[in-house]
Amino acid sequence: MSMARQGSIGATRVCPHCKATVLASASICPGCRHHLRFNAATPTEQPETRQAVRIEGTIGHDVAGESCEYCVVVSIANQHGEKISRQVIGVGALAPGERHSYSFSVEVVPARQGSPRKVP
Repeated sequence: MSMARQGSIGATRVCPHCKATVLASASICPGCRHHLRFNAATPTEQPETRQAVRIEGTIGHDVAGESCEYCVVVSIANQHGEKISRQVIGVGALAPGERHSYSFSVEVVPARQGSPRKVP
């Protein structure tokens, strides 16, 4: 959870549906896509999100007669290289010849007008 006060930029809360940590300002959970607030602004008033990064890839294991395991890790660091967060988001196994596809994206949402901006 964020150390930011509720209502400040970067404040977080837990999605009641999937239990993911989401921004307190979000009206839709980016993980499960369930609505979090029904009194939010109308769709035309919603802040426009921008996809800053998107990475897609496929992993596979082609060694005959041998299975393998994998671990998906996401790490976030600030501009000074200091680690902010590191999470294992998935683990699994691949049978010979099996492939899994993955997608990673970062969405940037402008802060609402009138919200104080925290400067590090």
